[in-house]
Amino acid sequence: MRLVVARCSVKYEGRLDAHLPEAVRLVMVKADGCVAIHSDGGAYKPLNWMNAPNTIVETDEQWVVTNPKGETLTITFHEIHVETNHEFGEDPGLQKDGVEAHLQELLAALPESVQPGLTLVRREWPTAIGPVDLMCIDPDGNYVAVEIKRRGEIDGVEQLARYLEVLRADANLVGLRGVFVAQSIKPQAKVIAEQRSIACVEVDYDDLRGRRPDDLRLF
Repeated sequence: MRLVVARCSVKYEGRLDAHLPEAVRLVMVKADGCVAIHSDGGAYKPLNWMNAPNTIVETDEQWVVTNPKGETLTITFHEIHVETNHEFGEDPGLQKDGVEAHLQELLAALPESVQPGLTLVRREWPTAIGPVDLMCIDPDGNYVAVEIKRRGEIDGVEQLARYLEVLRADANLVGLRGVFVAQSIKPQAKVIAEQRSIACVEVDYDDLRGRRPDDLRLF
C-alpha cells in the first residue's frame, strides 16, 4: 500500500470528464494497482478512483493513471506532505456473521428464491477487489452477480456496484447484471440500487430454512 497525503488537483477523462480542484487529499495505491483519492470525510467512498489493472506514469509533479479502456486519471501534486509505503501481507477476507453466512449457504442451494430460473455457477466468485457472494445464470444464459446482506443498506449496494464494474471487463460474463439480496432493504438503498440498475430482493430467512434441501440440515 502506497499512501500520499498531498495538496493536489485531479482530472479524470473517460466516460465523462470530471475535475477535483486543488486541495489536500489522500492518494492511495493498492498492491493490485487500484488508485483511489480520498478527502478527510465521506466514510469509505473515494472522491475518484481507477480500478485495477492500471498503468501509472510518474513525473516529479504528476501521475497519469491509465486503464485498458483508455480512461485516464491525472493527479497533479502541488505540495506533498507525507508519502509512505506499507506491506500488508495476505488478508483473510471479510468474516460474515452467522445469519449472513447461512443466508449465502441457503441461497446457493435455493437460487430460484432470488429470481425464478436462476442456477448457481459458483459461490464466492473472485474479483480483484473481493469475492461476489454468488454468481448465477438466468434462463436466458445471462450472468447474475448476487450480493447478500442481513440488512440491506447503501454500502452493500455500492459494494455490489464496484464488483459489477470490475466484472464487466470480462467478456465471458454475457449480459451481466446484479441483484442485491437482504432480509430487509432500506428505502434509500433501493433508490441507489435503481440508479445503478441493480435489482433488489428481500428474502425471509425462516422460510428459506424451512425449504432448505436435506443435505443442508444439521439433524
